[in-house]
Amino acid sequence: MSNFVAHVVEDNLSIAWAKTFLQVIKHPEISPLTITIKGLSNNNISEHAVIRKELDDCLIKNSLNSCQTTANTIFPKSLWNRKKDRNTLYERYLDCLPQISKCKNNAHGIYFERLIAYGNQNTKINQLEYIIQTYRKGNHRRSALQATIFNPFFDTTNQRQRGFPCLQQVGFARIGKSELSVTGYYPKEHILDRGYGNYLGLCRLGQFMALEMGLELAQMTCFVGVAIVGKLNKKNLGVLKNSIEFYINEYEKLRGNNYYDPCFC
Repeated sequence: MSNFVAHVVEDNLSIAWAKTFLQVIKHPEISPLTITIKGLSNNNISEHAVIRKELDDCLIKNSLNSCQTTANTIFPKSLWNRKKDRNTLYERYLDCLPQISKCKNNAHGIYFERLIAYGNQNTKINQLEYIIQTYRKGNHRRSALQATIFNPFFDTTNQRQRGFPCLQQVGFARIGKSELSVTGYYPKEHILDRGYGNYLGLCRLGQFMALEMGLELAQMTCFVGVAIVGKLNKKNLGVLKNSIEFYINEYEKLRGNNYYDPCFC
């Protein structure tokens, strides 16, 4: 039996997540999954407020992290002041890190920590700062504009279940003359539990990097090796599924379309 492959492209983050969620409900898993969210900018990420609220209500009801909490692990938006030097963000985050690390879910590390303090006890590298500086000095080589999350010093273990890091790598690439594309790679992703927050966090990270690189964020792409629903049984997600289907149909009608599944190949 061949694996189910999905490619979703949307201008709205909520709709992209919703269509992915409905497909992963139908299938045991999707492998691989590609999600691209276009129409982004340094000041805007289009969302469907009701879809996000429906998802957050479900997550909180089942003792899972909200979309905002998950997004903050990739980029702590509340600590970022666009009008201040970017070093202020780094300093604020590192000052908060001891408290953030106390959370049980952060026992093995946090994504933004790996992005700005990667290494071991003796050496720490701010990967985002390196990317910004090398780009602004004229080095636009795409292989230089990448940051890794997986750290062999800490993550090479024989644990059967670990939970971190799911996000392995983030890349940045200029497209055209003035736009930025951000790409994240997950070997495995729980679409219900973390998918929406992951995409939101990557988009916000892209906004920060685009601003500092003198570009305009245009799109975010997430590659997933294997996508599954997550920890909750699909049988318990009927109400959420019905709501999501309703909102997608309404959204498509406004665009003059009948609802159709994303393109699969």
